[in-house]
Amino acid sequence: MGRQHSPESVPFTVVSRWLAGLATSLLARSLNMPEPLLHVTGRLVFAQVTAIETRAARSLCPARLRRQLLAWFR
Repeated sequence: MGRQHSPESVPFTVVSRWLAGLATSLLARSLNMPEPLLHVTGRLVFAQVTAIETRAARSLCPARLRRQLLAWFR
């Protein structure tokens, strides 16, 4: 027999998963896309942003900036 949960004892993870599922469903409906396609698109966008941030961080590396600055003044 399972325990009865009062609304105050519902774990935060259950509520957050339910809200995330609701938000995903609403976004998929508003974009007129199936949910699996929405998930794949989100992963693709995340991968692109991560790649851009990595390239930007590499170009702002202090050692590389120092070498460029020294090369300009030679």
